Amino acid sequence: MNKSIIQQNIVWHGWTDRGKIRTNNEDSFLGLTFNRKEVHRLGKIGSGYFEKMDFVFAVSDGVGGEAAGEYASKIAVEKIMTLLPWGFEDKDDKKNSSAMETLESLYTEVHKALRFLGDSYEEIRGMEATLSVAWFTPGRLFFAHIGDSRIYHLPKSSRRAIQLSEDDTHVAWLLRNGKITEGEAKRHPGRKILQKALGGTHQFIAPQLGSVDYKQGDIFLLCTDGLIEGLDDSKLAGFMRKAVKQKAKENPACALVQNSLSGSGTDNTTALVIELL
Repeated sequence: MNKSIIQQNIVWHGWTDRGKIRTNNEDSFLGLTFNRKEVHRLGKIGSGYFEKMDFVFAVSDGVGGEAAGEYASKIAVEKIMTLLPWGFEDKDDKKNSSAMETLESLYTEVHKALRFLGDSYEEIRGMEATLSVAWFTPGRLFFAHIGDSRIYHLPKSSRRAIQLSEDDTHVAWLLRNGKITEGEAKRHPGRKILQKALGGTHQFIAPQLGSVDYKQGDIFLLCTDGLIEGLDDSKLAGFMRKAVKQKAKENPACALVQNSLSGSGTDNTTALVIELL
């Protein structure tokens, strides 16, 4: 394997805010570094190397209101800590199919856990959660997604952030198919109605799975839908680069969240910014 890739540095910053209206925060985020033998929780700010460990980051937005939504998102991210290490491979040629199978199994188990607990306790009955997971291996990202949280990739040479995940809403489908504009999608009364999520009354789930190569200088963003409420996709790349450039003064994820809150703030807002250096 290319030694320059093995020694590649990964830097991350995370931040979450309940927003201007909500009384509690139903968002959760998580960072881990792991191999098959061990797993370590990461702080909201840090850096590391791809020598013997992979890195995974996740955001989740709970649905169900009050305690139910907050509980659902925490369960969704905490399950990653116990389930994902089994998919780690020491081989240099980590296979795409193996990673995808691991991520699909992870989502199935989280879905089962949320449904079981929701059926067992009346106060959290019907709780749901979105979940977006980014699994970084040397030179390649594997990702999985369900709901309307998002994963963005900003290549070093690009002027626009690429949304890797697809929102699981009818409004997002209308936008993807050119039937409405981004502005119309932001104002649509049904924009937050999920067609797919973990838990709730959904019997089966089919998460979006994918992978993408990355290079030195690329930036990734994981966020809940609250962040996009106050930021335009067309301006997101500029906000991301500016925030990363000024990271010596301010947490880039916090800068993005604060920019979003100034434009909206009606929802819980969470961001995870990951740089490859």
